[in-house]
Amino acid sequence: MQYIIMFLIIIGLSLSDIMTGWIKAHVNSDYHSGTMRKGLYRKVAEWLIMLTSIGLEIGLTMLGNYYHSEELAKVAGTITAISVFIYISIMETISIFENFGEINPEMSWIKPILKRLRKYTNNDSNEE
Repeated sequence: MQYIIMFLIIIGLSLSDIMTGWIKAHVNSDYHSGTMRKGLYRKVAEWLIMLTSIGLEIGLTMLGNYYHSEELAKVAGTITAISVFIYISIMETISIFENFGEINPEMSWIKPILKRLRKYTNNDSNEE
């Protein structure tokens, strides 16, 4: 059940990012189908990476059961899945705030904060 919740959170954040990106493009009259397509490909890749890390966690747990090292395998898999989940969640949240900052000029105070956060995620371009 925890995997379904993690994956649904990632999908929800991705969809919010896509929607705020579309709104930003509409507000700025800056629609580019190539940019939107590239952004969608990136979202699908994020979903695949999340599913892969969840599969790795499940696989390591099963392998640990087979070799009678359940705890070590579970910890390794859980750390992997949670690390990927946290990274993607932070990256999507920053992108949502970037989009919102461009949609609403009154939110210009958020731009310096996002510039500092962007250094940690290497998310220096908006996909949508």
